This record gives sequence, C-alpha cells and structure tokens, in this order.
Amino acid sequence: MKTDTPITIDTAVNAPIEKVWTCWTEPQHITRWAFASDDWEAPHAENDVRTGGKFLTRMQSKSNPNEGFNFGGVYTNVKPHELIEYDMDENRHVKTVFEDTPQGVKITQTFDPENENTREMQQQGWQSILNNFKKYTEGR
Repeated sequence: MKTDTPITIDTAVNAPIEKVWTCWTEPQHITRWAFASDDWEAPHAENDVRTGGKFLTRMQSKSNPNEGFNFGGVYTNVKPHELIEYDMDENRHVKTVFEDTPQGVKITQTFDPENENTREMQQQGWQSILNNFKKYTEGR
C-alpha cells in the first residue's frame, strides 16, 4: 500500500491540443524533450499510446551514455486529447490531464513518488521535463 501522497506538477502550453497531443505521444517528438536538463538526452523512444499499450524512453547523460535509465510502463487509460494514465515498471501510477483552454493547453501531471530521491527533487525533475515539453512544443 502506498503511503506517500502523489506529487502534482503543471504547465500551460500555448499551442492547439492536436499539436500538444502529437508532441506528447509520437516517439520522434518524445526524443526531443523527454529529459530534465540540457546535459541529458532521450536517444530512443517507443510508444503504443492506447489502453494496454506499452512505452519505453531511454534517458541518459550526453557525456556518459552509461549514466542513464529506461523509463517505461503500461497505459491503463487513454482518452485522446484528454487523459493518459499509466503504471510505470516499478508499479508507480501517473495521471496526465490535458485541458484545452482559451490560453492553450493546461497539462496537469500527478505521479506516485519513489523512495530514492526527495519529493522536492522528484517534483523539480518532473517539472523540468514538463517545461522542456512546453519549450519544444511552442517552438515548433
């Protein structure tokens, strides 16, 4: 049983929902934004974005590719342009809500914390990736 309350992050992306969804879900876009800092990269992504589908993204240091990890899991609920939920390989749950607003698309992500890093470090890391997504999508 999980005892830690989930962590929530969000951003608003000034782009149409169709573009946001495409950039979020297609592997050729995922590899352009799915990392927390400029000294990291995501050289490989696979994504079968449907309920029951699997995903895998490799995140690694640019200077030392051996320093990295695979981020993967199984989708438990997918509603195009609205919602993506998944369970990561280590049985942590993530919920991402896409809300189309007059100011753009609000993305709210809630995830179960892990036990290795502090809540603050996890929140900052995930927020950095979300900020990367916003920058990439708005710049296309």
